[in-house]
Amino acid sequence: MRRFAIVLALLLPLALPAAAYAHAHLDHATPPAGSSQATAPSEVVLSFTQDLEPAFCAIEVRNEAGDLVSSGKAQADGKLRTQLRVPLQPLPPGTYKVIWRVLSVDTHRSQGDFTFRVGP
Repeated sequence: MRRFAIVLALLLPLALPAAAYAHAHLDHATPPAGSSQATAPSEVVLSFTQDLEPAFCAIEVRNEAGDLVSSGKAQADGKLRTQLRVPLQPLPPGTYKVIWRVLSVDTHRSQGDFTFRVGP
């Protein structure tokens, strides 16, 4: 019986879901990373692979000069705790950089950035 308990103790961690040990990674974005948009979006929406702690998450959107063009704080979707959104000022044609920092419910931090373009 003792041998069974030892084997079970050694194998149990392998049976736990891998996501319990992972960070929240960016799954997809609107507008998509690296995309060109014919019309300027009114917001940026980021979806992650894990639930987030919204109070400790941020999204900044900056223009080519480095000026902030997001207008407000990133907000979590009430039902989808994996999603953050931030409203944008009206955007003229140009390239924009989205910078994000999140804290997942398992207390792991992750961050990243990407660009998108407005105009031809």
